[in-house]
Amino acid sequence: GEILKRFELKGLQICGLKMMQLTHELLNEHYVHLADKPFFNGIKDSMMITPVIVTCWKGKDAVRVVRAMTGSTNSRDAVPGTIRGDFSMSLQENIVHTSDSAENAKEELARFFEEGEIFDYSRVLTPFFYSNDEI
Repeated sequence: GEILKRFELKGLQICGLKMMQLTHELLNEHYVHLADKPFFNGIKDSMMITPVIVTCWKGKDAVRVVRAMTGSTNSRDAVPGTIRGDFSMSLQENIVHTSDSAENAKEELARFFEEGEIFDYSRVLTPFFYSNDEI
C-alpha cells in the first residue's frame, strides 16, 4: 500500500492492478536476457515465493519517473526517499521491478495483463499535477 501511495501522490495514474502468482514459464520469458546468469534461478525462486502485485501506471514520462522513485537496483546503494532506499537492503530482494523503457513497458504489460485489464480513463486530479501544455 505504501508503494502504491507514493506513485499516486507523485501524480501517476493507476491504470491496472492485480495480484498474481508468477510461474517458471512467465519468468523464463520475462527474464530471458538473464537466463545464462548464475543468479537466474535464484531470482525466479524468489519471485515465486508469494503472489506479487503487478501494476500499470500512466503519466508524462512515467517510466523515467517510476525508475527515479524506485532507486538503484542494489538497494544498499539506493538513496533514502526512494522505494528501495526506504524498504530494502538487498540486491535481489529489492521490492519492485520497473520497466527500463517505454518499449519494454509495452511488452511487459502485455505479458502480465490480459485484454481488458488495463483501463484508460480521465482522472479529475490530472490538471493539478500538470500544466496545460503537458496534458
